[in-house]
Amino acid sequence: MTPLKIYGNANSGNCLKVKWTAEWLGLPYSWHEVDSFGGETRSPAYLAMFPMGQVPGVVFEDGRRLAQSNAIIRYLARGSALLPDDTFEAAHVDEWLFWEQYSHEPYIAVCRSQMLYRGISREERDPWRVERGEVALDLMERHLTSRHWLVGDGMTVADIALLAYSRVAHEGGFDLGQRPALRAWIARGETQLNLTQAA
Repeated sequence: MTPLKIYGNANSGNCLKVKWTAEWLGLPYSWHEVDSFGGETRSPAYLAMFPMGQVPGVVFEDGRRLAQSNAIIRYLARGSALLPDDTFEAAHVDEWLFWEQYSHEPYIAVCRSQMLYRGISREERDPWRVERGEVALDLMERHLTSRHWLVGDGMTVADIALLAYSRVAHEGGFDLGQRPALRAWIARGETQLNLTQAA
């Protein structure tokens, strides 16, 4: 039996976070593609496993299930270099994980989805989402100007979580050209995770 089953959509940054974390940790897994755009996450079979009706979701070897990308990667990372032993440093990782889902993903990822999957133009994006997305990217640029990683001296799940949509922000109409620290951080993260350059 496969120790870890990941249910996700390969076009979703939230799902890729889980895949990247498992691979970096060397955890064997099987990937189960879910047609979230086609409504599979609302099917009775999927809802029986994951009542929240979202991807990603994971099923462990003992049958336990867990949903929500940042909860999953934090759980997988326990006891590894991706999650600091120091409780205050770990709380800083959580700080970024919560911020990512509230102040980054709803703007960067949604603008990307609007352009890639709904076919709207850069000019047609929701102005308020664009404004908040720019604020989020600017905050990251300032934070990363004097450091290589979001928390501590090495990559953590905070970096993996923020990398997922930051590296493809240009697909949502965001220009990283004037954000050199952010671009350097993206390159470092892609190297660590052995990813193909997106930008």
